[in-house]
Amino acid sequence: MDALRERGLDAHVAREGVYRTGVRVVLHDGREAVWDTDDTASLEAQVMRDGMLVGFVPCVEGSGDFDLDQTVDAIARADYSRPVARERPTAPPPSAPLPREGGLFRRFLGGFRER
Repeated sequence: MDALRERGLDAHVAREGVYRTGVRVVLHDGREAVWDTDDTASLEAQVMRDGMLVGFVPCVEGSGDFDLDQTVDAIARADYSRPVARERPTAPPPSAPLPREGGLFRRFLGGFRER
């Protein structure tokens, strides 16, 4: 999530239930993309507006074997302009970095793993 925020994407932890987490990307037009909360190895997303499904990103081919950098790149390249989103050939240029989430209590939330 921090890597996405460093690229200027408004990404947050999506807590969809007990032991079900993913990444929520706010799209600033009233929609948000919720990435990978279904506990599968592949990378896909649901695009939501006011709790209603308005689009989706189909499974990204080969994403079951992605490392962190490839996952961040795939999320950054997503084009949400259509109901069935597609991947752009290249990621748009990064925006200004957003601050890391957690602030003062980040170390407490991460079990003292963060420095």
